[in-house]
Amino acid sequence: MRLKQALISTAKWVWFALLVLIAFGYMSSGLSQPDEASDRQTALEPLGSDQVPSGLKPRPASHGPLRADQVAGGAASTDTSSIAEVPLADVIAQVDQAHRDTLQARGVMAAETADWLTICRRTSLALVGSGLSLEEIRRLEALPEPQRVTAHLDALLDDPRYHDYWAERMTRYLVGADEGPFVVYRRRRFRHWLSDQLAANQPYDRIVQQLITAEGLWTDRPEVNFLTVTLDSNDGSPDPVRLAARTSRAFLGLRIDCLQCHSDFLGNVSLGDADELHEGRQSDFHRLAAFYSSAQMNGLQGVRTGEADYQYQYLDAEAETDVTPAVPFAEELLPQEGDARTRLAVWVTHRQNRQFDRAAVARVWALMFGRAATDAVDDLPLDQPLPSLLVPIVDDFAQHRDLRRTVRIIAGSDAFRVGSRASFDVTGEHEHLHAVFPLTRLRGEQVAGSIVQASKIKSIDRESSLLVQLIRFGSINDFLKRYGDLGENEFSEDGITIPQRLLLLNGKMLREAGQANPVLASTAHINLFARNDEQAIEALFLCLLNRYPNEVERVRFSKRLANADDRSETIEDFFWTLANTTEFAWNH
Repeated sequence: MRLKQALISTAKWVWFALLVLIAFGYMSSGLSQPDEASDRQTALEPLGSDQVPSGLKPRPASHGPLRADQVAGGAASTDTSSIAEVPLADVIAQVDQAHRDTLQARGVMAAETADWLTICRRTSLALVGSGLSLEEIRRLEALPEPQRVTAHLDALLDDPRYHDYWAERMTRYLVGADEGPFVVYRRRRFRHWLSDQLAANQPYDRIVQQLITAEGLWTDRPEVNFLTVTLDSNDGSPDPVRLAARTSRAFLGLRIDCLQCHSDFLGNVSLGDADELHEGRQSDFHRLAAFYSSAQMNGLQGVRTGEADYQYQYLDAEAETDVTPAVPFAEELLPQEGDARTRLAVWVTHRQNRQFDRAAVARVWALMFGRAATDAVDDLPLDQPLPSLLVPIVDDFAQHRDLRRTVRIIAGSDAFRVGSRASFDVTGEHEHLHAVFPLTRLRGEQVAGSIVQASKIKSIDRESSLLVQLIRFGSINDFLKRYGDLGENEFSEDGITIPQRLLLLNGKMLREAGQANPVLASTAHINLFARNDEQAIEALFLCLLNRYPNEVERVRFSKRLANADDRSETIEDFFWTLANTTEFAWNH
């Protein structure tokens, strides 16, 4: 009996030891990559030129024009075979020339180009929602400096973090930030579907067409959630009014929501043909909404396409009247044949529908800069031109409908690479004309993502250990509940609030991120593997601010660290201090 009990006890301890080993394996996995040095010293110091990872070597983009057979309802698009392919560099040169011409005409001087680390930080914040990891910086340092910015952009555009982050940003303006109606709506599946579309570099017009014409169940056809998110406001069927408002704002950059209740009496909305615009009418909105009345719920089959059947009682009318589907401008682009939603999808994404291209470029620009190029990203009146530097980008997008290509053009432009600091007094006009890079407050998830990333030496991505990914997910969600989420108000220019500042000063996430966990935390790795105090300070600045410390900062921080009674605790204090700087919480 005693022998049996001893064996059972031994077996329990063996299982316990095995679980400990498995847990340690999860925690330590992802700390090094295959064929790279396994200790943290390689991340604290620059790589040699012979250690450049192949994934960061510059490579040319190969994005050709769309073929007619790539577009649903091919008759909707004009033939692009005769359009000459314009090299990416030439498009960027056109953007830069338009920018210079505008500055010269206004007598405004531009700041100098920012340093490569600043540009790379902007790119990371825009594409993946966090700053660079120390690992990324050290890899880029091994490249010749002129190649680093482009190499970093190339790497991010192929990174699943970009697909996931932009899918979330797009989800917000396509279906909103709320979870929507229970059972018939799956926001997470919709976001994952968008991520897959971005990973495949699906043409943007094709994505939009799939959303407008979606059919089936919201579970196995995730794009259907674009429609089912509105079921709670229309007796169990997709709501034509909400869908028309979403279509006009998201895909056309037009705010015509007010027309659902009354015609425009203030001259704020102009619709109709380019040569003969008229004030927006209530009928313009509801004739657009009528297209979506063909989307009908059909039991277990989900959304199906039927006949358009829409009635509405206009202001001052005595009764409802039948409303025939029609578009509010460029009627000649609307096909005469086909079901209602297919015709609408063809019209929205038509090659000659300039408003679709304007709206798409305005969205990408805003996502890259953190603010709209105009007064509002979804308010681009037909009778008002875009800033001149956006015109070549719109022309190129109209030909390619390629989101990655558009990102490359914007990221390669002088407007994106210009510095925020200048030798002259910076005014609002300088920011408006992109003579300096505009200062924009980081969104809540960007603040949280940057803190969590700074707490790790390596990039947190899908290759990271499960434990690291879970910590990131839980930390960011918990932080956003307290910090606040802008929701669909993507590009608010409000400043940081006192509660938000206090959360950064006293919050749990920042405190835990800076703790010297010997397995996971960057502060512990810096303390253990930095060869001297100056290298430790440099690593902290690179992790948090994505820049090298200046001489004054280097001397002051190094002196403080050298005289510290507890080196580890002092490094934690430095981490907390840098994360609470204004520089950390703003894009610049």
